[in-house]
Amino acid sequence: MARIVSNSDGEGCESVGTTVMGGHMRLFLSFGSIRKRIIASGLVEVSNVLIEARFTERLTILRALWLACLGKQLKEKWRFTLRIHQWRLTAVTMALSAIVLSGCLSSGDSDSDEPAPVTPEVPEVTREHDERSFTAELPATLPAALAGARIYFGEYEGLQGAALYSFEVPEGWDGDGLIMWTRGYGGENLKLGLSMPGAAWRQAVIDAGYAWAASSYSANWYDARAGIEDTNKLALNIMEYVERDYSQRLPAPSQYLISGASLGGHIAAAAVDRENMERTQFKVNYAGAAPLCQAEQNQFQWLGDYPRVMMELSGFGDRDYSEFQELLPEMVSTLFTMNGTTPNWLDPRGQEGERLIAIARNLTGGERPIFENGFASSFQNVVLATGGRTGDVNGILAGNGYGNVDQVYRWTNDPEPDAEEIEFNERIARVSADPDANPLRDDGVRWIPLVNGDFDVPVLTMHTLGDFYVPFRHQQLYREGAQENGNDNLLVQRAIRAPSHCDFSAGEYRELVEDWLAWVNGDVVTDKPDGDEVLDPTVVADSNYGCDFTVGQRPGLRACPL
Repeated sequence: MARIVSNSDGEGCESVGTTVMGGHMRLFLSFGSIRKRIIASGLVEVSNVLIEARFTERLTILRALWLACLGKQLKEKWRFTLRIHQWRLTAVTMALSAIVLSGCLSSGDSDSDEPAPVTPEVPEVTREHDERSFTAELPATLPAALAGARIYFGEYEGLQGAALYSFEVPEGWDGDGLIMWTRGYGGENLKLGLSMPGAAWRQAVIDAGYAWAASSYSANWYDARAGIEDTNKLALNIMEYVERDYSQRLPAPSQYLISGASLGGHIAAAAVDRENMERTQFKVNYAGAAPLCQAEQNQFQWLGDYPRVMMELSGFGDRDYSEFQELLPEMVSTLFTMNGTTPNWLDPRGQEGERLIAIARNLTGGERPIFENGFASSFQNVVLATGGRTGDVNGILAGNGYGNVDQVYRWTNDPEPDAEEIEFNERIARVSADPDANPLRDDGVRWIPLVNGDFDVPVLTMHTLGDFYVPFRHQQLYREGAQENGNDNLLVQRAIRAPSHCDFSAGEYRELVEDWLAWVNGDVVTDKPDGDEVLDPTVVADSNYGCDFTVGQRPGLRACPL
C-alpha cells in the first residue's frame, strides 16, 4: 500500500464534465486533472480512494464512474469511505457503479431550486517571505563600461523595497532596442547586490547595437514574482531614472526584448507567457525572449522527486522526509562506493544504485550524452542539499507546492512499466500539493509565475545537456506546452554539450544573440534560426546530439565529429 500524505481538500477545482474519460486514458498516465473534477462534484472520498489505489486499479475505478455517469447529472452529493486495504477490485467497481447509478458527476447544470451557496470571504494568504526585509546598496567601486559604451547605475523602488539598476548603451544608441537581462538565483541573502550579465553575453549585445538593463530585484530567495515586476518596471522607467540620477535624457526604446539565465531564464520565459503578461502590474510588450538554462515551476518537482527516490531505494522510505539530511550520508554510502567520505557517483554498489541513476536520467530528460558527467558533478550535492524541505520553496509559497501523486518513476525505457517498477511506484511515499500554495493574484503575477508555453513572440533557448541542477527536461516541458498552445513554430531550442549549469561559451552566446535578433527583426518564418529536436528520444539519445550548436570543446568530453 502506498503511503499517503495529503494536505489538499481539493476545493476550487473545475466541475466534472464529459471529459472525465475523454481522449484516451493510458494506464500509467497522470490522473490528477480527472481527480480534481471528481472532487469538485462532491465525491471527495472517491478522490481519496483514487489516491490510495494501485496504479492497475485506477483505470477500472475511473471507467466505472464514466460508464455509470455518461449523459446524466448528479442530483445529490454522495459520500462514502473505503480503506484501501479493505477492498478488492471487483468490490470497488460494484460499489462505485451502485453509487452513481441514479446520477452522474455534475457538468455544472442543475434543476435544483435550492439557492446558490454563499461564498465566504477568503482571508489574505500570507507567507514567510512577506516578513523578510532587504537592503540594496551600490558598491563603492562600480563596473566600467565596455569599450564604445556608456554605463549607468542607480536605485529605484521595487516590489519588496529598494532595487538597484544597471544600464549600458553603445555609443550612438538611438533607442533601437533594449534587452532586459534577468539575473539568476541570489541565494538566501538579505543584502541585494548589483546585477550584471556575463561578459560574453554583454559584449554580444553591445556589438549588435543594442542597449541592456538589469535589476537586482527587490528580494532574494526564489522570488520570481519580484523578478518579473521589478524588471518590467525598470524597462518602462529606465530613461526617467537615468535623467533623475545623471541629468541625461536618452531616447525611449522602440523595442523591448528579454533574456536571462537560470532563475532569470524562468523570469524571461514567464515574462512573455500570456497569463503573466495579462496580470503583471507593469505591462511590457516584449518582441522576443531568450531564456537560457531556464528553471520554471517544475524545477521544484525535480528537487522533490529525486531525494524521495533516493530514500526509497536506499531502504529509508519508511522514515519521515524531514529526516533526509540526517540520513543522507548513510543513504549515499548504501547506494554508492565511497572514496573516504566522497561518493563515487558512477560506481553504484548494486541494483538499487543503478536504478537511482536510471530514474535520475529519465527525470532529467532521458537518455542523452553528457548526463553521466552532470550526475557526477558538484551539482549532485546542490540538489541533495534541498532534500527534506517542506515544499513551500523556503517561504516563497503559502503552503506545500510539491506533489507526486500522479508521478511515475521509471528506470526502464519500455512503453509500459515492468512488474518491479509497478511495485516500486506503489511503495514510494506519495504527497499531495496544496492547490492554494501558489494562487492567482489580483495585484500582479503569482508568487512563482507559471511558464505554460503560451506566447506569441519568437523565443530562442539554450540549455546544457549535463545540467543536474536545472535539468534539460525543462526544455521538453516547454516544447510540450508550446505545442499544446499552438505556438511551437515560435520556439527554437538549442542543446549544448556541457556538464554544468548555464555553462555556455562566448561563441555560443554570440551565435544565440545574433540569430535571435535577426529572427526578431526579420520574417518570423524565413528568418527563423535552426535548433535541436528535444522530444524524439532516438534523436536526443544519439551520441552526437548537441554538436550542432556547441562552440568549443569542454575538457574531459568526447569531441564532436568534424
